Amino acid sequence: MSVSWFGHATIPWLWIKEPIRWSSRSAARCLGLECSLDGTVRKSGNAPFCNQFTDPVRTCGFACDTDRDGRLAFVHGFWFEGGQDGIITNMADSPSPSTNDDNVTPQPEVLIIDNDEAHAQVVAESLDRVGFACHVATSGMEGARQIEERVFDVIITDLVMNDVDGLEILGRAKKELPDSEVILITGHGTIPSAVTAMQQGAFNYLLKPLDLAQLRAVTLKAAQNARLRQTNVELKRRLDERFGFEGVIGESPQMHDVIERLKRIAPTNASVLIQGATGTGKELVAQAIHQNSPRKNKPFVALNCAALSENILESELFGHIRGAFTDASTDRVGKFEYANGGTLFLDEVGDMPMATQIKLLRVLENGEITRVGSNDPIKVNVRILSATNRNLEDAIAAGTFRSDLYHRLKVVTVRLPTLRERSADIPVLVDHFVKAFAKKHAKQIRGLAPPARRRLLAFDWPGNVRQLRNVVESMVVVDYDGLLDVDDLPEELSGSEEPVQETPTASLVSLVGRPLEDIERLFIAETLRIAGGNREEAARMLGVGERTLYRKIKEYQL
Repeated sequence: MSVSWFGHATIPWLWIKEPIRWSSRSAARCLGLECSLDGTVRKSGNAPFCNQFTDPVRTCGFACDTDRDGRLAFVHGFWFEGGQDGIITNMADSPSPSTNDDNVTPQPEVLIIDNDEAHAQVVAESLDRVGFACHVATSGMEGARQIEERVFDVIITDLVMNDVDGLEILGRAKKELPDSEVILITGHGTIPSAVTAMQQGAFNYLLKPLDLAQLRAVTLKAAQNARLRQTNVELKRRLDERFGFEGVIGESPQMHDVIERLKRIAPTNASVLIQGATGTGKELVAQAIHQNSPRKNKPFVALNCAALSENILESELFGHIRGAFTDASTDRVGKFEYANGGTLFLDEVGDMPMATQIKLLRVLENGEITRVGSNDPIKVNVRILSATNRNLEDAIAAGTFRSDLYHRLKVVTVRLPTLRERSADIPVLVDHFVKAFAKKHAKQIRGLAPPARRRLLAFDWPGNVRQLRNVVESMVVVDYDGLLDVDDLPEELSGSEEPVQETPTASLVSLVGRPLEDIERLFIAETLRIAGGNREEAARMLGVGERTLYRKIKEYQL
């Protein structure tokens, strides 16, 4: 028996492909069937089915034709519905609307491309019956356009078409929708064409006239592959967002450079000095370096050097023994010992007292610490990451920071740009923070109104990402209607003015008589400027798909 599952997370739709022979008569009966002694299905009717199905449930059953011997000859895709008592109550050729859409996995999206419209419709109807959401394109050109504008799990395309053939569709699909699968069908199959298709990444190659049962089986397998690939990508994205380099969020060129540098730095044991203004995310970068290093299974320990006095800072770093100073009633392990084998992050290292700098330098040179009040050295193996918002070269010139320690700490330097310098990242940061704080505060947030988005884009952000984060959290907390708008902005932004816009008359007069291509190019360029260079946000503002916008940017060389 061949069984395929998709649809509900725990109450599946069941599609059983023919021919079917049951090894257990009771198994057949619990799906509302009668079978002969050898397990062959003979009759379907109203009877109990699997008892674990509760609340109104749907399962894809089947009606069966039999041959002269009464054996199952063909299975049609039909849908049984049942009540809480597990009794089949209805059979139809399509499922009734779900009563619990929140738990239903989206139907696999299938694009069927064939210049024979009647054949394309037959394929679509066959797949519709077993739970696929089908879209039909009756030419290669139309199919290519849909591939650019929509996302599909499976693309079924004829090989021979007049304008854009199946191999070109395959190439475009692999470029635009790398997670999708492509099935080629043809009535003129040859071994060389099949080999070429498979070499270029086709999932399968079917010959006309199609065996619809085979088509359904192949399409289902292709959809499962596509969904599995998408799930893996999503899981990796979530893990990376929480622990990896993608936790350092940004799409601007400046942040791409930072992330590429981090990828090269992380696998090493080199000391790293992270420089940047307050609120730019220096500790987040340090965590990303640790999490992507060979030390990721060992402790990551952070210490703010500016928050402690000299004596307490030394005790925190190196530990102390009982009686080393007043109130030292027991021995204490310091941060170096606690982080042994892992990473120690020294924040605001530029504010470290000079006496502590000398002791830190000795640790970096010898790999040994001595607890306060003790004479016994302790070996440690710790990677040092440090951060500062000060110019350490100026501090060296002023005599407040040791040059030898500076060079020990800055084997590699990472400089983080201010939010003003990476304003293209504001939309993606805002979206990330909205999702995070909506979940934290159990709020239903539909989105961000354009006026509020423009205010956020126009603001100078002296506090950088930390300030943006706090502003978005404040907006989510005070919102009452599910749409973040200017009335939700905190006082620091509520009085700020939106960018001055030209009057429509003045701006439009200058465009009269110019080619439409020039006007389109100008509008796209201006929208990108308002969106801070963020293409996703610009596409949303223009009301077009991202792929369409990317193609226009390339076409107009923006």
